[in-house]
Amino acid sequence: VTSSRRKTRKAHFTAPSSIRRKIMSAHLNKELANKHHVKSMPIRKDDEVIVVRGSHRGREGKVIQVYRKKYVIHVERVTREKSNGSTVNVGIHPSNVVITKLKLDKDRRAILDRKNTEKAAEKGKGKYKDCLLYTSDAADEEDSVDLGGRRIIKKKKKKK
Repeated sequence: VTSSRRKTRKAHFTAPSSIRRKIMSAHLNKELANKHHVKSMPIRKDDEVIVVRGSHRGREGKVIQVYRKKYVIHVERVTREKSNGSTVNVGIHPSNVVITKLKLDKDRRAILDRKNTEKAAEKGKGKYKDCLLYTSDAADEEDSVDLGGRRIIKKKKKKK
């Protein structure tokens, strides 16, 4: 993983379609996020979205095309008129939309199950509840272990 601007830009603009799919993810609205315990999903063709940023804010519709080459999606009824009178779809980046309805099939359900944070918490994965704190000034802590100059204190972190 690099922090170099030019290498990051090159990786972004030469990314294969499989990686572009992941980059083109959008947040789920609050109801869907609470229902599925998932924050965001890669966008796909028949999802319903609402535009939350830009000049087309507030418009909603179905995704009619996911244009991975240009990193944009085309949404129903989000169009503009060209000077010759024809209408064209306006490209919107998926980060500027919120998914309001998912098109679910068995693969999409499997992704939701895999990303489910509730199931991960039951298995003990995700955010830590207990953690070990390494410190040198832990002599006064009763729940500590001496490691030759260093003590480990077991502290309980509050779960949100």
